[in-house]
Amino acid sequence: QVQLVDAGGGLVQAGGSLTLSCAAPRHIFIGYTMGWFRQAPGKEREFVAATRWSAGNTYYADSVKGRFTISRDNAKNTVYLQMNSLKPEDTAIYYCAAGRPPYSVMTMIPSYNYWGQGTQVTVSS
Repeated sequence: QVQLVDAGGGLVQAGGSLTLSCAAPRHIFIGYTMGWFRQAPGKEREFVAATRWSAGNTYYADSVKGRFTISRDNAKNTVYLQMNSLKPEDTAIYYCAAGRPPYSVMTMIPSYNYWGQGTQVTVSS
C-alpha cells in the first residue's frame, strides 16, 4: 500500500501562515502530478493546488490564488503547500495526492491514485 505522508497542520489565527508537507515514495514522486485537496465539515472534498512533474507548472483554485503556494523538492520527494493570509473558511482537513491526470481533469479527485491520511488545519477568527 503506497503511502503519502502529509503533515504540518495546526491551529492558527486568521491572517496567519502554515506550511504543509507531503512525502512520497520515490517511484511515485517522479513523473507524478502532486496535488492538495481539502474537505471542510459537511462539504465535499475540493481541489486546492497542484504541481506537475513536467516543467513544474503550478495550478490553484481561485479561492486560494495569491495566498497559497505549492512547491516540490525533487531531491526530498516532498511537496509543500505554503498557506498565507489564512481565513476561517480555509478550515478543513488537507490531503495530498499523487496522480498522472491530463490537464483537463487535474482538479478532479478520481484523477489521483494515491492519497495522504490528511492533516487538520483550523483557522480561528
